[in-house]
Amino acid sequence: MSAMNGADFALLDERRRRLRYRLWHRGTREMDLIMGRFADAMIGELTETDLGDLERLAELPDPQLYAWVSGAEAVPPAFDMALFHQLRAFHSLEAPPTMTSPSTK
Repeated sequence: MSAMNGADFALLDERRRRLRYRLWHRGTREMDLIMGRFADAMIGELTETDLGDLERLAELPDPQLYAWVSGAEAVPPAFDMALFHQLRAFHSLEAPPTMTSPSTK
């Protein structure tokens, strides 16, 4: 995963360019940084399904989304999607899976 540069952004389709803009201009600086940085790094690699999920997240109010991203509130099942976990992992907010040690006999 490599971040795109300015020239690369010009090559994005209109849907991705509009979504990237929306994610950098949410309203609160904290969410601009969380969502915008994720978009800069990932928007070119997202599938159509992922884009739809990201658009759904972009519609949410900042305080609600921030509470979920930060772990202050549980994520409702309707938004507990792979893309949400990818967003949290991108910012190292997702707890890594725990390693289980093999049982000894």
